[in-house]
Amino acid sequence: MAWNEPGGNDNDPWGNRNKNSGGPPDLDEVFKNLKNWFESLAGKKGGSPRSGGVGGLPGGGIGGKGIGLILAVLGAVWLLSGIYVIQPAQAGVVTQFGAYVKTTTPGPHWRIPWPIQQVEKVEVEEIRSAKLTNQMILTQDENIVDIDLAVQYNIKSAEDYLFNVRGPDRTLEEVVESALREVVGSTVLESVLTTGRDVVWNTTLDNLQEVLDDYNAGIFVTAVNLERAQPPEEVQAAFSDAIKAREDKERFVNEAQAYSNEVLPRARGDAQRALEESEAYKARVEQAAIGESQRFLSLLTEYSKAPEVTRERLYLEAMETVLGNTNKVLIDNDGGNSLMYLPIDQLVNQNRARSDESMLGGESPLNSLSNDSPRFSDLPSEINLPTRDSLRSRDRGSIR
Repeated sequence: MAWNEPGGNDNDPWGNRNKNSGGPPDLDEVFKNLKNWFESLAGKKGGSPRSGGVGGLPGGGIGGKGIGLILAVLGAVWLLSGIYVIQPAQAGVVTQFGAYVKTTTPGPHWRIPWPIQQVEKVEVEEIRSAKLTNQMILTQDENIVDIDLAVQYNIKSAEDYLFNVRGPDRTLEEVVESALREVVGSTVLESVLTTGRDVVWNTTLDNLQEVLDDYNAGIFVTAVNLERAQPPEEVQAAFSDAIKAREDKERFVNEAQAYSNEVLPRARGDAQRALEESEAYKARVEQAAIGESQRFLSLLTEYSKAPEVTRERLYLEAMETVLGNTNKVLIDNDGGNSLMYLPIDQLVNQNRARSDESMLGGESPLNSLSNDSPRFSDLPSEINLPTRDSLRSRDRGSIR
């Protein structure tokens, strides 16, 4: 038989204590007191909870004014909870039941409190970064290059960043990898490692931004840095030798160019000087030849007027020329001893020195010892000049 059934002698598990003895409260009584308390809050008349016992609740009714005051306070607190502040480097995106409503600028704002509207603050001016490491990419000439790339970006549209793309940061990394593979795949290895690094950066940046704009991701890429670009470690030694050979080639080319810049102007100057000297020689010889031809023509005119006098003059000039350049000793044998002793060697040397001095002092373009002088054989054949044989004798007749 249960302890609380009739006839059970009130054998409760707490030692047959009475209800007013301070023992554990009765559950039925607790629920009854709660019910009465809620009814009193609602302004209902009728029973009030008992206050005696541990499980008792405060009794009495609050009334309609009290409940209205409580609701007004709660409403005011709820409305004040809609005030929020956006910092200068942030943008606030307001949503209503999850749908985009507006974007707020820095400063204090108000929204309909939770659960109707919510605001999410986005750091739009913060420079963020994404890195791609150990990217093995095939180049245009079928070589493999190991690249580390870093991308810096910020948020240019908070609403696009939050709603248009799922996982925008991860999407950025995938787009960076795709753009990098496209650019490197269309570039030869030497250009990627040396002179074409700037082209790779700029082209990757342009392609990346174009794709992100097509996605309306709300991301603006500020910089693309190619931190490392080198061949795989397995072929690093061979590529180092190739780079050294290329540097030697450039050095040799530069040295050859420097030598060319030094020699060619000097050679051009020598050539120009030779041309000018040849032009001067040409003008000198032409003028000398013209003067000689005019002299012979004037001589022919004079010869036609006075043949004997002209022939005598020509004979004397020819003998002067012949004897002036010949070593000779003249002896008057009519009034002296034919066996006289003469220092022939000293006389010959004296005559030779005098002839050399005369030639050095009076050299002309028509001198027979000058290489630049024209020869009589170079004159036109139409002019018949007297020969040496015709000038040897005064009685030999006219010149043929």
